[in-house]
Parts: sequence; structure tokens; C-alpha cells
Amino acid sequence: MTTYLEKKTQLMRIVDRTIEAVAPDPAIRAAVSRKGDILTVDGCDYDLKQYERIFLLGAGKASAAMAETMEDLLGDDLHGGIVATKYGHDLPLTRTRVLESGHPVPDLAGERAARELLSLAKGATERDLVFCLLSGGASALVPAPCPPVTLRIKQDVTRRLLECGADIGEINAIRKHLSLFKGGRLAKALEPATVCSLIISDVVGDALDVIGSGPTAPDASTFLDCQATLDKYALCSKAPDEVTKVIAGGCSGDIPETLKADDPCFQKVRNVIVAGNGMAVAGAAEAAREMGYTPIVVDGAMQGEAREVAADLIRLAGEYCEGKHGIQPPVCLLAGGETTVTIKGKGLGGRNQELALAAVVELSGMQHCRERVAVMSLGTDGTDGPTDAAGALVLPDTVARSDEQSLAAREYLNDNNAYAFFDNAGTLLRTGPTRTNVMDVVAILVDPA
Repeated sequence: MTTYLEKKTQLMRIVDRTIEAVAPDPAIRAAVSRKGDILTVDGCDYDLKQYERIFLLGAGKASAAMAETMEDLLGDDLHGGIVATKYGHDLPLTRTRVLESGHPVPDLAGERAARELLSLAKGATERDLVFCLLSGGASALVPAPCPPVTLRIKQDVTRRLLECGADIGEINAIRKHLSLFKGGRLAKALEPATVCSLIISDVVGDALDVIGSGPTAPDASTFLDCQATLDKYALCSKAPDEVTKVIAGGCSGDIPETLKADDPCFQKVRNVIVAGNGMAVAGAAEAAREMGYTPIVVDGAMQGEAREVAADLIRLAGEYCEGKHGIQPPVCLLAGGETTVTIKGKGLGGRNQELALAAVVELSGMQHCRERVAVMSLGTDGTDGPTDAAGALVLPDTVARSDEQSLAAREYLNDNNAYAFFDNAGTLLRTGPTRTNVMDVVAILVDPA
């Protein structure tokens, strides 16, 4: 039987391979190549000499790293550019300005970054080629509130949506309808330039209008969807009056909708996804296979409350311990996607830490197999909630230690205080900024008896 240290080493190997699989540089180079003056993007050729100027515009946690690769590919043909990324995710670029701002709650620096991006976009002409570099986090990093909504109001509604457990699609639908940047409006600002968006997806199903709130994609959501979200989470009486009035005005037709697929601004726009969660899960599977585990993807579209997802996954791990599925351990169960957390306590954590702590609670009652199960829950961007951790590990001794020291895992969970629990246990995952973002990956190692 492997020691706890060896088990931690195995899980960290999976962490490293998961992140490497979705690094921006190889992801972009797999989709973009150059031969002379011809830049080929996902099978479509761009003759760089046919354009007067070439720009980079970007927003998201991966945007600076994406710009670094595009600077290398474009070389002296690049006229310049601006990307907005999260604090601590900048890189020293040659021709592209990097602006940093707040995430997940937008801040004044982000509002300024949005204004600069829009200003550059509105200056583009039909002789220009613009590469938009978009990844998860763009929605918060470049707030451009549409009057009468202000930044303070967007901050308030963002916090309320995060705390009530709304999923990214619901949150971004509201963000789009309160923005001058999102919901296709960046594409409108860039008209009539030629636009190619390179996108790292952080949403289940890779919906273009949800990733970063779809700055260059037609928006499928409506004001009616926004109203339904406010109703669903009982936010109508809690959200600022300006927000409810804008959404009500949109529902009645008094305020124009976001941009839809028939808008002519999309005629010269291509959106290309270069990386997504499936690639991260595949990287984790490869690492597990190399260590002798049979990788089994049990959920490629993981969603729902983190603690409920954890309970389902651990129960499934218990069934594999008992040999119920025809595949004998060692196996590695894998899930990819993004869960949510409804915050009721006063503790600190994130959805990956919450999932891992819920796994501890579930494993505590499974005496027959808890020594054979280890769990990794990872936010691929390196940040899980408002913490310095990317997630957490659950080792066999994490469960045993919680019993022996009476850490009362369930009480920590009820207080949404997973960070303190795993800090005490010494199994917080701290990767630092990964400069990519494709949601979350959960890996559960199940060893033989």
C-alpha cells in the first residue's frame, strides 16, 4: 500500500499534467500556424500583408499568456494591443499593454481597462485585422456598466449572484444585459474590422456567448432570462433598483436587447475555441494511466452544488471499491466542469475546497474503503474563491486525522469554512497563477484492497 506522502505525490502529478494540458502557448500553436505572410487559424488563412494594421485585444485570466504567444507568431507585423487580466497574472510583453484588474468582483481598474479596450476597438477600420484573446474571468475583469447602472451597482449584484449559488450562465446573462462591452458589443465596436477571436473556454458546453460573457459572439440570452434568474434566487427585492428597472425595461421592449446572430457586425467575425475542460481532463487521465490507474471519466459536464456533487462522486468511488462496476481498482475517477456554492456560513473557501471537504464528510462514514480513496479538486486557474489556494487534496489520513483530532468536518462545511479545515490538515492546493482557466477537474484515486 502506498504511503500518504506517495499518494500526495501521485495527486500532484495529476495536478501538474492537468494544467500543462491547457497551457495557452501549446493550445494556441495547435490552432494557429504561420508560413511566410499567411497566418492559418483553424483552417482559415489570413494574408497579413492585406491589412494596414494588426491588433491584439484581450480579456481574461489567460489573456496575457495568450498575447505572449501571438506576439511571437505575428512579430513585427503586430501594430500593438491591450489585454486585461487578473492581478498577478501579467507578463512582460513587447507590443501589448497589460492592464490588471479585480476578479471575481469587478473594480475601478477593470472599468478603466474596459474603456481603453473599447476606445481602441472603435478606432479600428475595414483595413485592420484584430485578434481578440478571450478566456474565463473576462466578465469581471472588464466591467463596462451601461447607465444608469454604475460600477458599485455591478459589484453589488455580482456579489449577490455569487453568494446565492447562481451558475456562470445565469450570472453572465445578467452581466451581458448591464454592459457596454459584453453580449457581442465588442464585435459591434470593432465593426468593420476583420476579427478573429481565440478563446479558452471556462464554461460547460463551450457556449460562445457565455465564455467571458461573449464580447464577440451573438447572445442567446434575453432580458426575460435575466428576470427569471432574479425570480429564481429571490433577488428582485434585494438587487439595486437600477438593475431591476433595466431588466424590466428590457422585458417590456423599452431597452434594446443584446446583439443577436442576425446583426451584420458578426459577418467578419470568427470565434475559435483553442482549449477547454475536456483537454484538462484528458491530461489528468494520461497522468493517472502512467501511474497504473485505469482512468474513467464519470462526468464531463459537472455542475450543481459542490457538496452534492462530492457526495455523488464519493458514493461512486465506494462502489468501485466494492467492485460493482466490472472494473477492478486501481481506478481514477475523473470529472470536469464547475460546481456552485450557496454561501450560508461566514467561513472562507471556494467551490473546489468545499467539494473536497464534502468528500471528507462522506468518506468519514465509509469505514470499509476510506483508506483506499484519495481526492483532488482543482481550479485550473490557480484560484479557488477569494483565497490563495487552487483547491484541496483529501488523503486517506486527512479523514483519519479529522476523526482523531475532532476537527468536526461537518461543522466546517456548514460554515463554508473549507479553507481553515484544509489549512489545518496541510493539504491546500497552492499552484499560484496558472494563466489559464478551463473550470475545474476532480480526480479520485481508488486503490485495491
